[in-house]
Amino acid sequence: MRFVEITKRYGDNVVFDHFSLEIPHQTILSVVGPSGEGKTTLLHMAAKLLEPDSGKVVKELSEEGPVSYLFQEPRLLEKSNVFSNVELALHKAYENKKERSEIALHYLDLVGLKESLSLYPAQLSGGMRQRVAIARSFAHPSNLMLLDEPFQSLDIRLRYDLISSFETLWKEAPKTTLFVTHDPKEALLLGDSVCCLGNPEKPKLLVKIDIPREARNISDATLLSYESQIVESLVND
Repeated sequence: MRFVEITKRYGDNVVFDHFSLEIPHQTILSVVGPSGEGKTTLLHMAAKLLEPDSGKVVKELSEEGPVSYLFQEPRLLEKSNVFSNVELALHKAYENKKERSEIALHYLDLVGLKESLSLYPAQLSGGMRQRVAIARSFAHPSNLMLLDEPFQSLDIRLRYDLISSFETLWKEAPKTTLFVTHDPKEALLLGDSVCCLGNPEKPKLLVKIDIPREARNISDATLLSYESQIVESLVND
């Protein structure tokens, strides 16, 4: 997916001015930046919820169609149990009930909720609720995934536990992914590349992470160096 020479204004506020950015097919691009610098605008353009004033968003043929959108809030159906929250999201794509059940069970098992299928959202911890949302996002048939700070409201231990769950699912079914976060560490752990916003005309920083995702450790000297570059980019005009 490519953002090609996009311009977007909100009144006098120019968020993007002939801005270009590419997300290579089946990779994860992490996007960080101060509030109001265009992170959500990029997500909305990728989802076709918003059009640029000029320029265009170009998707590969395999990236067209339904989009998986993972929000900060799990957005579960409170009157449906864990299993149903995932299975119900598959009705439009799969007519066969057995197939829907098998897919839902598969992804819930991968996020460690096989023993919690009959529980309702009110009975779940915050981390478990977000696991259901992650399983639902991957179960939903799509080739483009948009993440809007899905780990932000959780404590640090749960956050990295869920990042690990996400990595497991993504490795099994890679999708072109745009991951918005305020946390440089999250960005580095998940992204194949990290883009820092803050300049309407071009990324303030674009870093490619060559370390395999499964081998990354936030205390690694290379990642610490990348984190320092990201923080410097975010705090300096």
